[in-house]
Amino acid sequence: MNATVIIPSLNPDEKIISTVKSLLDEGFEDIVMVDDGSDEAHKARFEEAKALGNVTLLVHEVNKGKGQAMKTAFEYILANRPNEPNVITVDGDGQHLASDVKKCIEKLEENPDSVVLGVRNFKQSNVPARSKFGNTVTKSVFRLLCGIKISDTQTGLRAIPFKHLKLMTEVDGNRYEYETNQLFAIKQAGIKFDEVVINTVYIEENQTSHFRPIRDSIRIYGVIIKYIASSLASTLVDVTLFTVLNLLFGKLGFSNELRIILAEAIARLVSSFVNFSLNRKVVFKSKDKYGSTLVKYYALCICQLAASTGLVYLFSTVIFRLSDGSLFDTLIKVVVDTFLFFLSFRIQQTWVFVPKKKK
Repeated sequence: MNATVIIPSLNPDEKIISTVKSLLDEGFEDIVMVDDGSDEAHKARFEEAKALGNVTLLVHEVNKGKGQAMKTAFEYILANRPNEPNVITVDGDGQHLASDVKKCIEKLEENPDSVVLGVRNFKQSNVPARSKFGNTVTKSVFRLLCGIKISDTQTGLRAIPFKHLKLMTEVDGNRYEYETNQLFAIKQAGIKFDEVVINTVYIEENQTSHFRPIRDSIRIYGVIIKYIASSLASTLVDVTLFTVLNLLFGKLGFSNELRIILAEAIARLVSSFVNFSLNRKVVFKSKDKYGSTLVKYYALCICQLAASTGLVYLFSTVIFRLSDGSLFDTLIKVVVDTFLFFLSFRIQQTWVFVPKKKK
């Protein structure tokens, strides 16, 4: 196997030694461990693992987070492995069996352009409730908003082709959010996911995990939270302008068609630029200089505007037969635009703000 195993770890217990031994026994000949700022009481275990042979130890003097530990390993491999090995990230707490690590690498060798995830069976009785709940929520959100259909969003067992390592070093985030952002980046780059069902191992209810439920959950859902906040801000601008203009044009005696079309167009023009600016700079962090990204964004806006206007007009004047501007038009608009919200996110993520592929 032309593969390098990456093990990021902070203050590991004795299970990291058995993890390394089992990987060596399984035939892996290149292991890169990252000590992510462990205290003095735990550093001896890294040296013990290194002494087993075929183990490279990289050290962060201070804790930088699991994401940064993985990026440190990726950068090291890019610079120091001329054989261009595939890599696989493994947790050092004994939850990933060496036999499953090998299965993931073998799957990657069969599909050399994909990223292979070692996925757990969450229906088993030994899975902690918090893990079941967290995966169910995240899996649903990823599928609905991002079009990422994977069965285990939290797995740390990920086999990655060498050709994609440079991209992995450019993914935002240094801590647990990195693994979520990594999934987004893989999806945006058009890289396929493959899955291998692995043994579901939890030791002492996963008590050795350094995951902080509230703080790290916020980090994990950061991209989605920022997108929702951006959408809410632009929606507030949109709905406020539409309401004011719709009432104003109604008072001025504009026809139903002209009233709705003008109010929709002006409100959407202003709010769309607010949304574009926030999504470009804050959510997707696009580096495109208002070129094709802006053109694609406004092409989407035109289609969305046409759909929104047509549906609002249909419900307002045809179905409910409202004769002049009213707040009920605003309610119709909120319902229509909420429906279009989900479609817009998917298109922005997969078409508008997709990073340009480097040659």
